[in-house]
Amino acid sequence: MFVLLSNDDGIEAPGLMALAKELAPKYEAVVVAPDRERSASSHAITVHKPLRVRQINANLNIKQAYAVNGTPSDCVKLALTTLLPKQPDMVISGINRGSNLGTDVFYSGTVAAALEGLLHGIPGIAVSLATSSGDSDSDSDYSLAAQVALLVVERLANKPNIPRMLININVPDLPRDMIRGIRITRLGMRRYRNVFEIRRDPRGQTYYWLAGEPVAEVDEIDTDIAAIEDGYISLTPITVDLTDYGAIKQLQAWEKEFDI
Repeated sequence: MFVLLSNDDGIEAPGLMALAKELAPKYEAVVVAPDRERSASSHAITVHKPLRVRQINANLNIKQAYAVNGTPSDCVKLALTTLLPKQPDMVISGINRGSNLGTDVFYSGTVAAALEGLLHGIPGIAVSLATSSGDSDSDSDYSLAAQVALLVVERLANKPNIPRMLININVPDLPRDMIRGIRITRLGMRRYRNVFEIRRDPRGQTYYWLAGEPVAEVDEIDTDIAAIEDGYISLTPITVDLTDYGAIKQLQAWEKEFDI
């Protein structure tokens, strides 16, 4: 099986290296990732400047690794349409430093990379380690998250036809013996206390720095947020279809009421 690896923390991020180390011995893998951190870039793509690609040796234990001066979505789109000699069977993004829970997925470059693959008809996995905001990469152990990713890849690969889905994986940053198991979950509602600090640069110009933190609250028990809080690994299937089907029935009367 041929897999494409990407992320939003940059091609030299420890999480990506851990993922490549776990998957490369078993699968043909290529890395195409941003040349620097592009966290919270969502599904942005580059349209007003050129994309530049460097083939590098990033100690990822794979034959090919490319650094791109673009977003995670750029990386996957470019890989699928131009860089790769054939279409991958799966797009795997991560391992992100920090969780991607609930409504975080709308902002996440990690999830967007896997979602770009799904838009091309290729199943994907997004993997995140739910580290604390103050933790550095040196404080985090990505090995368990990488092993969980491998287990999910193997489970999907063993099916006669790999289902076209995206699974968003979040792993608690806990010792292995404190992990309580795996839960299949839905997306929760992540709320933030959005605070913009007002600062001034050396030239006296005002600028703003987003400094909000998640609001502590108890989420419904079947969500990814609750699973992580309870010490479980969360697996959430995500679809690209944002249609509110319930609202369609409510709004269909407008078709006759609007005089246009």
